[in-house]
Amino acid sequence: MRLASFQITNFRSINDSGLIDSTQITAILGRNDSGKSNLLRALHSLNPAEGLAELSPIKDFPRHRRLEECTGDTPVVFTRWSLDESEQAELAAILPRAAGVRHVTAARGYGTARQAGLEGLTALSLDVSDIKGKVRKIVPAVKAAAEKVAEEAKATLEQETDTFDAAMIMSPDYIKWSAGAVKAAQALRKALAVAGAELSDKQEQMLAELEDMALSISNDTPALARAQAWVIEKLPRFVYVDEYPALPGRQNIAEYLGRQGWGQLTPEQQSFGKLCKVAGLDPQKLHDLLEKNDQATRNQLVNRAGSVVTAEIRRLWKDRPLKVRFNLDGQYLDTLVSDPNGAYEVEVNLDERSRGFQWFFSFYIAFFADTKGGRAEDAVLLLDEPGLHLHPHSQADLLAHFEKDFGNQIIYTTHSPFMVPAHRLDSVRTASLGETSGTTVSNAAEGDERTLFPLKAALALSRLGSEPVAVKAEPTKPAAAKTVTAEGVKPVRAAKPAEVMPAAVAAPAEVAPVAAVVEPVAAPVAAPVAVPPVTVASTPVPMVAPAEAVAEQVEPG
Repeated sequence: MRLASFQITNFRSINDSGLIDSTQITAILGRNDSGKSNLLRALHSLNPAEGLAELSPIKDFPRHRRLEECTGDTPVVFTRWSLDESEQAELAAILPRAAGVRHVTAARGYGTARQAGLEGLTALSLDVSDIKGKVRKIVPAVKAAAEKVAEEAKATLEQETDTFDAAMIMSPDYIKWSAGAVKAAQALRKALAVAGAELSDKQEQMLAELEDMALSISNDTPALARAQAWVIEKLPRFVYVDEYPALPGRQNIAEYLGRQGWGQLTPEQQSFGKLCKVAGLDPQKLHDLLEKNDQATRNQLVNRAGSVVTAEIRRLWKDRPLKVRFNLDGQYLDTLVSDPNGAYEVEVNLDERSRGFQWFFSFYIAFFADTKGGRAEDAVLLLDEPGLHLHPHSQADLLAHFEKDFGNQIIYTTHSPFMVPAHRLDSVRTASLGETSGTTVSNAAEGDERTLFPLKAALALSRLGSEPVAVKAEPTKPAAAKTVTAEGVKPVRAAKPAEVMPAAVAAPAEVAPVAAVVEPVAAPVAAPVAVPPVTVASTPVPMVAPAEAVAEQVEPG
């Protein structure tokens, strides 16, 4: 069964979400506090992997509404599912008139009762004229046969014939009619056998057809109930994750086995159990080998496990190739990760890796273990903000991982453009929060600027990734001239163009003392040295562009 669409009502910020289409991978975008997580939590409640439980009106019913409005039948979740061919055949075997059903529905309210529906189920219908025609042929034939039997048997046969004739009169309640018709047809057949009366083959066939038809209708009610129960039983489980499991880099095997026997594993120890499953390690066997002091076999087992996990991590973690190694230290198992390269290889415990890699490693271990024969196999995964700690490129890798490596349907919320499937816009939904309408969801990716920002950014990034981008370097501006004096570094003001005077009136110009440029040294810097005045030659100097050098003739003073 594949989830085709769902609708959430009367849950926290949601009055009515509207019908939300679901694909293999569905992304829900929206601003903070727009109700995205509430959508996932409500959907999860339909068939949680942890087991069905009542919802809390005090906690879950919209708080702006009166609590008296909420009853056990108040609807919360409605879902529509697609059936594959084998499931269609299985359903039709339970309820023959469901042969044309391609979609089923499942819903729940605040109580624990769940309702199932069969979309497109053929309604019960009877060919009244055909029934009447067969009855008109059977009744006279039976009465004619009764004339040929003993008097006592004749009376019984005629009585059962009249009962059969009356029972075959149709009523609007097909189920009630069918029960009486089956009983009357069976009684008539028994009376014929006792009396030794016989009908023609054609008349016998018509009587059998009437009995089978009435029997099928009589059995329809329990068959329908079984078909509805089949729908609920076939529902995939929902796994909702908002806090992703931590996987410590060091675990005590003996403590793990002890708590496992008591059924009291901590979340961290549960993650360790999943790691062992993925790596092909048996904690009990490692413990037993330690008791036998067979360290060589223990090391061989963990070396193989490290190679298995390394191969998968290198396939999925595209940031750079990493190596995973498991090290046994008595009852302790350490998970070590290194960045092998040509120069060196440094191992560190998983606990000391980046938060992003720890998240990715833990996520991979948990979901690989859960979806391969675990609690999440064939489940619908509901992920709240996955990949928050990952680099943008690693977020894009995670999205590709969802699409290629999971057979599960996945519905997730995100704010990151790198987690938006820009190549599959039909799988993007947007959530908005209205003052009176509450949380609503659009299948057409509608919303305000903040709601649509991740989608717009994803489309822009997608375009950048497919087209060459020319980067134009801005010309470098020349740095302002600076001079170093005893007082520090100071900018030099640009000199104004000198005013050229005619030679006849030009007087020797005195130049103010110029501070000498002093190179910075460790020792104290000497005071500026005064330079004697210099006289500029009276020969007129032609004007030049500011950027050109100006030649000056200087006579000694």
